[in-house]
Amino acid sequence: MMPPLEDASDEEGDEQLTMAESGKALVARRVLNMQVRQEECDQRENLFHTSCLVKDRVCDVIIDGGSVTNVASTTLVEKLGLPTLKHPHAYKLKWLNDCGEIRVTKQVLVAFKIGKYRDELLFDVVPMHAAHLLLG
Repeated sequence: MMPPLEDASDEEGDEQLTMAESGKALVARRVLNMQVRQEECDQRENLFHTSCLVKDRVCDVIIDGGSVTNVASTTLVEKLGLPTLKHPHAYKLKWLNDCGEIRVTKQVLVAFKIGKYRDELLFDVVPMHAAHLLLG
């Protein structure tokens, strides 16, 4: 609801307009203050879903430009028989599955190919159902 208009006559005794001179002197109160600000997004806008090849097998990949962690699913590691390494700095994750905290204790070196791009990266191993690999 818009606030009511206020009389513009000055209370300190400065020059005052009469009804005959101006009709009615009114001032509109500022209702909307426009300020440019960054919108906060709860949902990331820089996620890409694609496929890659690992050991000549097609795998699902999510590329997350807002993440700094590379994650491989335990399913990928087990089905392709990839050797794991002990994680040098084990940590806990909460956001991947609905089953509470997951302790990340293993890493795996994965050689993959997306189109003509080839790379070999170290991934943290976690039970994940969204994709086989998550590239941060």
